[in-house]
Amino acid sequence: VYGQTKLAGEQAIQKWCPDAIIIRTSWVYSTYGKNFVKTMCRLMDERDEVGVINDQIGSPTYAKDLALAIVKIVDSSKWEGGIYHYSNEGEISWYDFAVAIRDFRSFDCEVKPIPTSAYPTPARRPKYSLLDKSKIKAIFAVEVPSWEISLAKMLAEEFKN
Repeated sequence: VYGQTKLAGEQAIQKWCPDAIIIRTSWVYSTYGKNFVKTMCRLMDERDEVGVINDQIGSPTYAKDLALAIVKIVDSSKWEGGIYHYSNEGEISWYDFAVAIRDFRSFDCEVKPIPTSAYPTPARRPKYSLLDKSKIKAIFAVEVPSWEISLAKMLAEEFKN
């Protein structure tokens, strides 16, 4: 239902506002609100061990990078409606992302890989959800940092707070 309603929303926007720019993203995290990175930091601080899904591959998106990309598009002299993708560069599993978070923050916590089947959720998640960012780069010259660089920036900012 979630995916169907998102698609229906995009289709409605394209029908009624064909010049709109729609940006699809994935695995968004920041220093604000609840998200995977902050949850992992909290759990790794509280526990000796966490289990994290290892068979779903994608690319995280640092919200600050996404916001900067949107500002670049809005400030651009060019406007080309359509659907664009944005996430940080690289691909990683949730498990490997959790390991990177642990290592960046030097938590003493074991991260155990678990399959999706061991962590059932109401929504089915794709095994591979990497987004193709070539269109947003080509049309708007958006630069996309790697997930490693962005994660390090976010964690450094979070640690300051």
